Amino acid sequence: MALVLESLAVLSVLVFVVGSMLSMGLSLTVGRLRAALSDRRLVAKALVGNFLLVPLSAYAILQVVPLTEAQSVGVLLLATAAGAPFLPRLVESARGDIALGVGLMVLLMVATVVYVPLVLPLLLPGVAVSPLDIARSLVLLMLLPLAAGLFVRARYPDTAAAVQPAAAGASNTALVFLVVLALVLNAEAMLATIGTGVVLAVLLLVAAAFAVGFFLGGPGLDGRSVLGLGTAQRNVSAALLVGTANFDDPDVIVVLVVGSTLMVVVLLLVGGELGRRAERTAERPAAGGTGTDGGTTEGDRS
Repeated sequence: MALVLESLAVLSVLVFVVGSMLSMGLSLTVGRLRAALSDRRLVAKALVGNFLLVPLSAYAILQVVPLTEAQSVGVLLLATAAGAPFLPRLVESARGDIALGVGLMVLLMVATVVYVPLVLPLLLPGVAVSPLDIARSLVLLMLLPLAAGLFVRARYPDTAAAVQPAAAGASNTALVFLVVLALVLNAEAMLATIGTGVVLAVLLLVAAAFAVGFFLGGPGLDGRSVLGLGTAQRNVSAALLVGTANFDDPDVIVVLVVGSTLMVVVLLLVGGELGRRAERTAERPAAGGTGTDGGTTEGDRS
């Protein structure tokens, strides 16, 4: 039974990631993605936050929360890998700028492929990381579906409009299965970490990373939401790839699995709350005809 559930979980991940990326590509244009990342200050803040401040936060957390060496490795792997495929879905739940979310995901994902092989051997001597191994799965499962969707949207807009709801529906259904299966399959591992400090360390990392991104996101709620969620949701796929290839201790993988589950659940709740705040802001009568928080409405995301 466990083997069947694990197979369903793997299938759910594939359908969610591919469906989500295809759906985003079918609903966006290359121009919107380029415009979303045209703010060089925001791009610089995103890179500094994800690849400097978050790893430093993880290091500080490990000085306070006592963990075993293997558990500490798992936390550091989470802290160094950014650009998660789950980010656009979180941004959508927060009613943020989808184009900015997708652009930020691609930017961080590409940077992770370069960053992790350079930095991890310095943080964890003896670790050999292949950028090609990391890039292969990210390109196949994320970039290619996104590029395919963008191509269809550019060349065949009517087809894109017809296919996009089906791709989004498949992704949403897979997400529900994924969350349920993750909780069922990882319940034992999560219970086993109670009292070890792993759950506390991961929650502190998520909170610190979200705070870093939120405060670097600028004055508007929209930018803060996207950058906060984009910084807090780490690239567990890349971290698992490195962890399984370099470490025999199962505690490393347990931390990554626990971290993945906690991040999805916590950030879905945070994204929902941000979405409700954005809705309330949008519903306020605009004194001068426009809001002041820089939020993006549904009409802006067509």
